[in-house]
Amino acid sequence: MSSVFSERLQEGKIGESRIAKWFIERGFTVLPVYEIEIGRGKGPQLFMPNKELIAPDMFIFRRNDGRQLNCYWIEAKHKSAFSWHRKTNRWVTGIDLKHYEHYCEVDAQTPWPVFLMFLHKGEQAKDSPPNSPKGLFGNSLQYLKKHENHRSPNWGKTGMVYWAIEHLNKVEDYVV
Repeated sequence: MSSVFSERLQEGKIGESRIAKWFIERGFTVLPVYEIEIGRGKGPQLFMPNKELIAPDMFIFRRNDGRQLNCYWIEAKHKSAFSWHRKTNRWVTGIDLKHYEHYCEVDAQTPWPVFLMFLHKGEQAKDSPPNSPKGLFGNSLQYLKKHENHRSPNWGKTGMVYWAIEHLNKVEDYVV
């Protein structure tokens, strides 16, 4: 494993932990979803009868006052900054396209909705203006599927999909 990959993996795990802690503080029980075989370099997997899917990072649940059980898949992303998309003049954030496609299938194949959560530190991204927004942002995949800002084949192994900040709910200023 390269040192850059190891550093990013460690930072991602810190972000995941902060997001999990945020949900726990709001009464949720958090079940982290981890790889089965250590060292394969694969993220969480969901094994179905006819396929394997990349799974979101955690499964959360709690009972509401009416004792109804609320359950959700959470994909947690920890990023230094939003990117500035010059064509639309807005702050955007995104995920790997292949992962996105798998999460959409998890959302369709299971009874529990998938939410994407982005923890942004508010640093300055390359080729972006200063004052990148910071905090914890998120929304349901059902909503985000209808509100993509753009896709790009230039980043990530399979390309990326991006959403504008106005389509993400800011739920916390910054999670420590």
